[in-house]
Amino acid sequence: MNATCHTAPHKPHRVLGTLLCLVLLASPASARQAATNDDAIAQAARASLPQWLEFLRLPNVAARSSAEIARNAEWARDAFAGHGFQAQLLAADDAPMVFAQWPHPAPQRKTVLFYAHMDGQAVFPQQWSQRDPFTPVLKQRDADGGWRELPLQRLLQAGAPDPEWRVFARSAADDKAPIVMLLAAMDSLRAQGREPAINVKVILDSREESGSPSLAQVVARNRALLQADAVVMLDGPMHRSNRPTLVFGHRGGTGLLLTVYGAREELHSGHYGNYAPNPAFALARLLAGMKDAQGRVLIPGFYDGVAPDRAVLAAVPDDAGEIRGRIGIAAAEQVGANYQEAMNYPTLNINAMSAGAIDSRRTVIPASAAASLDLRTVPGTPPPQRQVELVRAYVQAQGYHLVEGEPTPEQRARYPLLASIHAGAGGEALQTPLDAPIGQWAQAAVRAGSGQEPVRIPLMGGGVPSQPLAEGLGAPILLVPLVNADNNQHVADENMRIGNYLEGVRTLHALLSQPLP
Repeated sequence: MNATCHTAPHKPHRVLGTLLCLVLLASPASARQAATNDDAIAQAARASLPQWLEFLRLPNVAARSSAEIARNAEWARDAFAGHGFQAQLLAADDAPMVFAQWPHPAPQRKTVLFYAHMDGQAVFPQQWSQRDPFTPVLKQRDADGGWRELPLQRLLQAGAPDPEWRVFARSAADDKAPIVMLLAAMDSLRAQGREPAINVKVILDSREESGSPSLAQVVARNRALLQADAVVMLDGPMHRSNRPTLVFGHRGGTGLLLTVYGAREELHSGHYGNYAPNPAFALARLLAGMKDAQGRVLIPGFYDGVAPDRAVLAAVPDDAGEIRGRIGIAAAEQVGANYQEAMNYPTLNINAMSAGAIDSRRTVIPASAAASLDLRTVPGTPPPQRQVELVRAYVQAQGYHLVEGEPTPEQRARYPLLASIHAGAGGEALQTPLDAPIGQWAQAAVRAGSGQEPVRIPLMGGGVPSQPLAEGLGAPILLVPLVNADNNQHVADENMRIGNYLEGVRTLHALLSQPLP
């Protein structure tokens, strides 16, 4: 043997450590290396927790303040530089992005660009179960399923934290945790005196929650800097089983505002009821005619091009009863035969409806009624703009004349049915083949790092801004979600399970250790 175990004599509590050391010395080199990996990963993950909490204390709602995002960008740049990266800010309208690169790239290694975002969804503090969404709170689930607050300092004490603890804060999961996990994974390699098996680049988006309006310009201006052989997006939730998860695509989509107009102004419902048409009823009839009772869209051509691979989708280990119970429904819509198949069809969804003031107690006929809708697309369907045009054609087929804004007196006098449709630009769906080299690379890395076969999801329901990266860099894209599925992203009480944080560092360590073919 080239090493010895040193233990103090007559210390009973050292016996277990002595036995472990002897086992490791007698084990094959691969087993000792695995133990060394585990120790380095665990230490780096725990050491990164204070920095993660510091990051969470920075407010990051881009729609509220570009100055907030600038502070996050400066913090992230300095954090990456402090962990050995070459880091800089990239100009992006009023909210800079961050680029980082591991120094000394090797020409024989392939390059992977890791994408994550610094910004978070808007917060409404009165909806949160804590005073400030930007003050991290540590909680533990009680026997009755509720959450009990713990001193935050317990997370930072020596020893392994309870994996079932959770930190509650905006962006705790979406998307600041994966950013700091990546730093910790790189630290674990450095602690072992190892270099990554890939050249590592990182871009941190500053306005992902606003649709990443600047990403395409940033990629175009910095194409040589960002060029990579593959892109890994560290966003989205893991599968409900909490097994390591690889996601090969996502739906695209856009939003639209549909407004139906009635009289020029609100009218007394007694004096004009049964005479002046009510736009709220008209809007309700329009919307009700768009879908059947099973949830299928009735607009002609809406499902054109959709051909889900049912065999592949059935392999995802979903529990239909668990999903229904978790969200509180007795039966699902019948668009697809199961959850995964439903995700592979385009959607038409009503986000909100408005007509008059619901709590005013006024007896009026509203002058207009509006509905906010979102349309999700899948790779087999046309781009979102085509789906919007199908909605326009449907509304016109019901006898409506479409206007650009408030109808003119002439339009009111001529057309009995008036409506307007305003749509956003939207983003397209993306899907990487399951047998693509990037998928095989990630699958092998995760299997080696965790000892588990990852769940492979062909298409997730949400969207991410992959299009500027796919088109601008011409590189294949894979999503590697690292956060617990029940993290409450985008809503109140967003949280990150500590066990997922620690395992996320392990997953990233595995990816950094696996050469990209």
